[in-house]
Amino acid sequence: MTHTKQSHASVVSPADAQHRKRLPLWSLRLLCIVATLLCVSLSCTDAIVSNKFCSLRARFRFDNVAQAPQLFHALNSQGEWCSVSVNTRGNYVFANPQGSTEVKPTAIDNYTGVYLGLSGFLVGLPNIPEMGANFPVVTCYDLACPNCYTDFSVSRALTLQEGGFARCGRCQRQYNLNNTGQVQTGNQGRPLYRYRTYFSGQTFSVQNP
Repeated sequence: MTHTKQSHASVVSPADAQHRKRLPLWSLRLLCIVATLLCVSLSCTDAIVSNKFCSLRARFRFDNVAQAPQLFHALNSQGEWCSVSVNTRGNYVFANPQGSTEVKPTAIDNYTGVYLGLSGFLVGLPNIPEMGANFPVVTCYDLACPNCYTDFSVSRALTLQEGGFARCGRCQRQYNLNNTGQVQTGNQGRPLYRYRTYFSGQTFSVQNP
């Protein structure tokens, strides 16, 4: 005698199946909002930083680095750094923790235009090579705190410190210039904005992007 097994699975009507698959309207709205905010956040970050160089505008050329001892030392000595900015008189100021040098822009500078990024530059030769490199290369960061600028649109200039560090007086983050501008102490965040540079002999220039 053959016995036929009967299925005890409940039968779901098409109307019930459609009802179960339907998400509440507020859930759909919430998902849309989250997706939009994520896309905007990623787009803003990608607009500023591409790989290791940022896309902020910067243009500067200095043809006699020996004229500014702080810059000359930073370009030729590993682990040394120099800030580059413009004072209220419109002159370049090259500074490190030991002192500063003020230099007037040339007529060519005034004609072609100079753009020192957001707040100026931090220029130096790291004391350790980047990952994948055999030797360190001259590096230039923006003098502004990237986290204060991105989060609050504040271009607060950093303070250059001994040992290859720079600190933000606003958010209290300390950045390691010898380690690709990463946050050393304080709340975690973005590394320093980095610019493309060229240095040969007596000429140092920044051309970005």
